[in-house]
Amino acid sequence: MDSKKNKEEFVELLRSTGRDGVEDVITGLEELGFFTAPASAGHHLNTEGGLVLHSINTCKAALAIWEGMKVLEPSLENEVGRDNVIIASLLHDVCKSDIYVRSVKKRKNALGVWEDTEGYKVTYKGFPMGHGEKSVILLLCNGLEMSDDEMLAIRWHMGAFGLNLNSYEELRNYDTARMLYPLVAIVQAADSLAASIMERTGSDLDEL
Repeated sequence: MDSKKNKEEFVELLRSTGRDGVEDVITGLEELGFFTAPASAGHHLNTEGGLVLHSINTCKAALAIWEGMKVLEPSLENEVGRDNVIIASLLHDVCKSDIYVRSVKKRKNALGVWEDTEGYKVTYKGFPMGHGEKSVILLLCNGLEMSDDEMLAIRWHMGAFGLNLNSYEELRNYDTARMLYPLVAIVQAADSLAASIMERTGSDLDEL
């Protein structure tokens, strides 16, 4: 993985929006550890720099979905702009910047023997604020100007996995956000496609 190249691509995409607060966000992400964090502790891109690559993949998938859906539903262009797609998809997972710490894990090798391997574990001590909502708060605190649909797309990017199913209020808010703002569905789909198609490996398939 070329972490330097990925960081440059991430920053270029973000700056292409010309959005107020972008430079402060880049500085803030650097301080949080975003550019060296993995995308997960034991699943997709669980390696240093994985979070940046996952963010880029999600952005590319989101832009492809947006372009395709505009052909099927031309009115979408009046509701969702390219900058909206980039901001929401590229920054959906900044909440993960500070939750992974290096650790030693037990893992079966090709022979089925358990051995020590370097990996990551998860801690929420830094800022235990949830997932999507934490991303929104961190971005606002770093001075990024965001539209309602961008904030809601980031907040609900986990879809049903991010819901407290015992909360009627959360269910109604999620359903309402998806109906009002197409960007919510675009980012949710892109995140899933990036992780399950663009980032799957032979090892992932072998472990099924």
